Amino acid sequence: MTLAGRLPAWFGRLPVVTRLVLAVAVTMSLVLTGAAGLVYWRVQTALDRQLDDDLAAYQHGLDRALRAGSALPPGPSGSLHQVLDTHGRILGSSEAVEHRALLTPAELGAAAHGHAVRRDVGSLLPITPDTLRLQAKRVRVGEATRVVVAAVRRGHRDEALRELLAQLALASGLTLIAASYVGYRTARAALRPVERYRNAAATLADGAQNLRLDVPADRDDEITRLGHTLNRMLDRLEASAEREHQFIADASHELRTPLSLLRAEVDVALHRPRSAEELTETLRSVDAEVQRLIALSNALLDLEELGSTDHLTRAPVWLADLVDTAVAPHLRTAEKAGRDLAADTDDTTVDVDARWLVPAIGNLVDNALRHGRGTVRLTATVHEGRLRLRVTDQGPGFPAEFLPRAFDRFARAEASRTSDGSGLGLAFAQAVAAAHGGTAHAENCGGEAAVTLDLPC
Repeated sequence: MTLAGRLPAWFGRLPVVTRLVLAVAVTMSLVLTGAAGLVYWRVQTALDRQLDDDLAAYQHGLDRALRAGSALPPGPSGSLHQVLDTHGRILGSSEAVEHRALLTPAELGAAAHGHAVRRDVGSLLPITPDTLRLQAKRVRVGEATRVVVAAVRRGHRDEALRELLAQLALASGLTLIAASYVGYRTARAALRPVERYRNAAATLADGAQNLRLDVPADRDDEITRLGHTLNRMLDRLEASAEREHQFIADASHELRTPLSLLRAEVDVALHRPRSAEELTETLRSVDAEVQRLIALSNALLDLEELGSTDHLTRAPVWLADLVDTAVAPHLRTAEKAGRDLAADTDDTTVDVDARWLVPAIGNLVDNALRHGRGTVRLTATVHEGRLRLRVTDQGPGFPAEFLPRAFDRFARAEASRTSDGSGLGLAFAQAVAAAHGGTAHAENCGGEAAVTLDLPC
């Protein structure tokens, strides 16, 4: 695998701060290199233009003097000249290059054929002595053809460019170091809350309770939004743990009584021989307790499932059909008790989760039949997008001390835990209303007990 193929994996294993600093350093290097290159090019262009102007003026003066037959003029400081015939013989030159040909045979031939020849002698880096820029042109002197070479020294120009390169390198280096340092400090400051969140998560993993992240309230950036998200996750984890603890506590507390009764019935049956009638009665009692255990377990499991459901599955349903489905199982019970069960509904559809709302309504009706008196009336109305379900009976109402805890799990108006019901009916109805985004309310109204569910539909 090539280096280019290995680089992403190697880069991805680095710490986040290191990756950010490297990214800043590489980006700044490219920017600084581009800026330095632009500055160098602009300065070099300006110096070369000045140098070329001096060279062209010197070349023009040599050509004119040679055609006029007068003495060749002195050029700029450090300038050189050389006059050659078409065979390369030096006919005149500056003292500094008296016996040294400035042109190669190929350049001489090109100039003799009328082509302008221009080139630099020596290099900028590494430093070389006698750096020149020369230009050669053909000149007609009477019937003869001459090649005039004009040259100017590039020393000042090269020295200025070398100084510029040094300054640009120093400035770019210092800027890169400063940018990398600022990038490092910025990355550390930006990721410091993440490190705090990690430490807090480690504390939570070690068993800390009621832990929440310290998220600034005056900011709204990616890190603070992460903190709020983690806090919401912690809220849900804590709520889930509380539900689990409550489920275990409720189950152990409520299952103890029927299990104890079952054990007592079995012990009595095994204590001495029993007649067939006595064994039958014992089995009936055991069956009743088993049914109670099954109903209690189902109620607890329904509450737990409803509490852990992220969202309901709403669907349009005809309100009258919804109420009829919820009331139908209780009609026979009401008939046996000699009581009336009436339902009044609006002629409309509602968008609810019938899977949960039907048993919730059924629990309210069952409570009214079990603990109330007289006619049980269920009214279901829709107003301004909200469904209002109200169940009333003509009994004595709720005890005043019971109303504040009416929707608590296993709350009963009677003190005895051996009474009918599990104490979960109202708690389940409230949980269904809350899952729909609504509320549940219990009250005494004119000597009647009334329970109301109000939820968006």
